[in-house]
Amino acid sequence: MSSGEPRYGRAPGPVYFDAGSGPTVHRSTDWWIYDGTLRAPFATEMRGACSCGTPWYPLDWEAVDRRRPYLFDTSGPEGDWDVHMADVQDRAAAVPEDLTALLDRLETRLTVLTADEPLAALRAAATLERLTQRMAADTVCHVDGVDGPQWDIIAQALGVSRQTARSRLTRYALRR
Repeated sequence: MSSGEPRYGRAPGPVYFDAGSGPTVHRSTDWWIYDGTLRAPFATEMRGACSCGTPWYPLDWEAVDRRRPYLFDTSGPEGDWDVHMADVQDRAAAVPEDLTALLDRLETRLTVLTADEPLAALRAAATLERLTQRMAADTVCHVDGVDGPQWDIIAQALGVSRQTARSRLTRYALRR
């Protein structure tokens, strides 16, 4: 967990940092950003980044070394996050072992190809991207139930929130 969810009344959105001119603005949700400086919200508690009821932990800014915030003990929220993610994985749709092994081999091979022949790796990545987009778009057609999509079931199977599941399937469907 690289960032927790700090609390200062409600769960905040990302903090944006305008570094001057240019088309991009840096944003962050790292817990140590919510210290009240540079117009960031001031958090008094944090938890693992999930809204499923994980407990809140006090955030004592006096104990945080501002130059090395990563040394602050975040084992409570991190442990909660690990338990939560294990539960999500257990409830998600199982990917067949042979496909998982194939995807692992593909990642390993592409990693080597990236170092040896980056243009060939880019071509392979483009082919893979087209394949996954087509497969996702085709698969969406098989997900709808008689009464339309069952968003709670889909979200659990994908291991994401209901809102994220709906957004993802809508995006896939629009690529058809």
